[in-house]
Amino acid sequence: MITEPTLRPRRSAATDDRAPEDNSAVTNQTPTSDELWMEEALRCAQRALELGEVPVGAIVVREGKIVGRGWNRSIIDSDPTAHAEVAALREAGTTVGNHRLGDCELFVTIEPCAMCAGALVHARIKRLVYGSDDPKAGAVRSVMQVLNHPQLNHKVEVRSAVLGGRSAELLQTFFKNRR
Repeated sequence: MITEPTLRPRRSAATDDRAPEDNSAVTNQTPTSDELWMEEALRCAQRALELGEVPVGAIVVREGKIVGRGWNRSIIDSDPTAHAEVAALREAGTTVGNHRLGDCELFVTIEPCAMCAGALVHARIKRLVYGSDDPKAGAVRSVMQVLNHPQLNHKVEVRSAVLGGRSAELLQTFFKNRR
């Protein structure tokens, strides 16, 4: 059974309390490259939604180019590991020709779970950018801190709350429609 996560966009430490949580709502502001890449991750999440999957999307970027895309496929593939992040990492590894993706960034619409956070560490991803927190299963900051655990030998730069409102809205709509 799929449970509905309670999602909320996270404010980065760089924003003050008066700043909007979703930078896309700021008028007269040019989107950052992080926001543009997150738009692509949201398009991947939309593909998952069209398949009847929990709408999570992810992309891997290397040197300004997308080298991997993924969206949730756990239900249709009967595969508990078919999360968007894992699919994007698999495609990126094939594209790059290496299981180590140390010069890559991963953009995903929701905070990664423990499995996906572990995969990011093993892949040596340089940077993670995500949209919404997942206070029920998030393994970056919300529930546990798998990604940058002090005993691990790899550290990942993290930025959260990039188009977080849109990411949360997509997921909330999906779960509302399933009831």
